[in-house]
Amino acid sequence: MRISIITLFPEMFVGPFDASIVKRACERNLVEIRLINTRDFATDKHKVTVDYPYGGGGGMVMKPEPLAAAIEAARQGSEGTKCVTVYLSPQGEPYKQDLAMELTQYDNLVLVCGHYEGIDERIRESLIDREISIGDYVLSGGELPAMVLIDSLVRLLPGALHNEMSWKNDSFSTGLLDWPHYTRPEEFRGMRVPDVLLSGNHQKIDEWRCRKALERTWRVRPDLLKKVQLSEQDHKWLAELRRE
Repeated sequence: MRISIITLFPEMFVGPFDASIVKRACERNLVEIRLINTRDFATDKHKVTVDYPYGGGGGMVMKPEPLAAAIEAARQGSEGTKCVTVYLSPQGEPYKQDLAMELTQYDNLVLVCGHYEGIDERIRESLIDREISIGDYVLSGGELPAMVLIDSLVRLLPGALHNEMSWKNDSFSTGLLDWPHYTRPEEFRGMRVPDVLLSGNHQKIDEWRCRKALERTWRVRPDLLKKVQLSEQDHKWLAELRRE
């Protein structure tokens, strides 16, 4: 997978991709991450990439000419592959786990980081395939959302994690939140690991985990239960939780 990041501030990405899972995925050639500086495509001597908005108002808008050239340069070499250009914006569709899974199916992902008041609308209309938002709040630019998106994507690529089951059981991967996790020691400050996890009975362990995932979802994010297909046993557990 090739990910191209179009940004006015490439220096912001120094560090986040030089550690942990993303770094290992790059070293294993599972993903190639390219930083493309929008200023490199400005044609005037001052490398101007923003200007005042038509109609007045506060803030600046990213100019269409350098941004279009940067996007087209990022797309070069993607002919015959699955390529998508994403603009990271608070006005986009909400970013969720199923969308992360969908994006891993592309060979080439071009991420456009806006800044200031955003990008010229003509770029949106002609060169952007999708708009994605990581939440209902406003940031200074699309750089931090790009980092979030890439981190969530890369860990889904085959071979990125030591154990692929790690992400398959993550919160939201099954539609529910994750169950509680424990490790050594068996007792910490008077709190013991649940006996079932020490029993070696894998059927009982699986049942405990499923119930705890359901319970945590019901208590913290009950809205998710409306979107997931529950088994007959799940409905029984929910009925017990409500009685409690």
